[in-house]
Amino acid sequence: MTTQQPTATSAPKDGSGAETLTVVDNRTGQSYELPITDGTIRATDLRQIKVDEDDFGLMTYDPAFMNTASCRSEVTYLDGDRGILRYRGYPIEQLAEKSTFLEVAYLLVYGELPTADELEAWTHEITHHTFVHENVRSFMQGFRYDAHPMGMLQASVGALSTFYPEAKDIHDEENRRLQIVRLIAKMPTLGAWAFRHTTGKPFVYPDNRLSYSANFLAMLNTMSGRYEPDPRLERALDVLFILHADHEQNCSTSAVRSVGSSQVDPYSAVAAGISALYGPLHGGANEQVLRMLRRIGTTENIPAFIEGVKGGKERLMGFGHRVYKNFDPRATIIKKACDDVFEVTGVNPLLSIAVELEKIALGDDYFVTRKLYPNVDFYSGLIYEALGMPVEMFTVLFAIGRTPGWVAQWREMLMDTEQKISRPRQVYVGAGERDYVELSGR
Repeated sequence: MTTQQPTATSAPKDGSGAETLTVVDNRTGQSYELPITDGTIRATDLRQIKVDEDDFGLMTYDPAFMNTASCRSEVTYLDGDRGILRYRGYPIEQLAEKSTFLEVAYLLVYGELPTADELEAWTHEITHHTFVHENVRSFMQGFRYDAHPMGMLQASVGALSTFYPEAKDIHDEENRRLQIVRLIAKMPTLGAWAFRHTTGKPFVYPDNRLSYSANFLAMLNTMSGRYEPDPRLERALDVLFILHADHEQNCSTSAVRSVGSSQVDPYSAVAAGISALYGPLHGGANEQVLRMLRRIGTTENIPAFIEGVKGGKERLMGFGHRVYKNFDPRATIIKKACDDVFEVTGVNPLLSIAVELEKIALGDDYFVTRKLYPNVDFYSGLIYEALGMPVEMFTVLFAIGRTPGWVAQWREMLMDTEQKISRPRQVYVGAGERDYVELSGR
């Protein structure tokens, strides 16, 4: 007999006003009514659907969590179909234009924009936690001269848990707050020191008279005396950090939440996020864009490249997104930041190729019908390169900007009474029970 699977139909609201889903299991003929809340059903409600009492119950199979919500969150709203990104309800366009990175960090962590006094206290506290223990300096100097900066950042952030053992007391609100401040404050120092190590330059200590982004630029570039960054570069970097501050339940944020669900300290959880970001499918897209632009070489070669993309011989990097099926709102903002940066550094010759490539692609039905629009990575690499960053540092800058989002999501996860230790189910498709065969008999 052919086994039929359950079918589901949407049911009208019942008398209580709650929406429900009616599921009919064609294997047994039994009907089930599942509550719908915020457009979702609970996966555990499917467990009641069984063929007999020994049956485990129905599960969902969803590789890569393409249609599974792992949490309820108030941090970031993302509508990929309409090209909307909001932090705590505030449109990313308004925050990038009017806010600062530290103000956005406060918003992500605490849910509201700070008052003037709150922002002053927050900025002061983060500024005065930028220094790291001298043993961290020795730790980082122990890496090979050619160590990848992301590997150094990952290891040094994880190592901070040994310098602050009290961080394990994650249920104390004041202790959590202090670790959040430390992570946001020390990330630029660790990132800059990773850069200085790989370029063979002496480490530069933080300069507390400077803003968050200006201080990072100073730790990267100071050789002698005091470094005074151009305000346009300082602002452009601040905007880049804002654009990367959070992006809903992406791979690295999911890693932070998953590892954090074991109730480990926040440094270890954030180190897991850095590990996820290290992967080329997550944090390395802007590097691939630069390689593509260099391979194209000149604007005259763009038509042939476009035809190569259509024929499956080339890949158009920096276009399209796993979530955005419309334009990426961050791409428009970052394109404007390019203009500000190049006023200071001079125009990157790759910019003309990028602009022309974008123009041609957006005028071609092949890409428009597939909803392939420029994403945040299309122009960010050009800015990082203009700031003097080698490609190995691109993801480090991403991680610095993403830290407030990681700690905000971590904090929210800890305060969610429904959250338990992350433990996905699996669909076992391996061998059945087998008897052990002695070595001599194999």
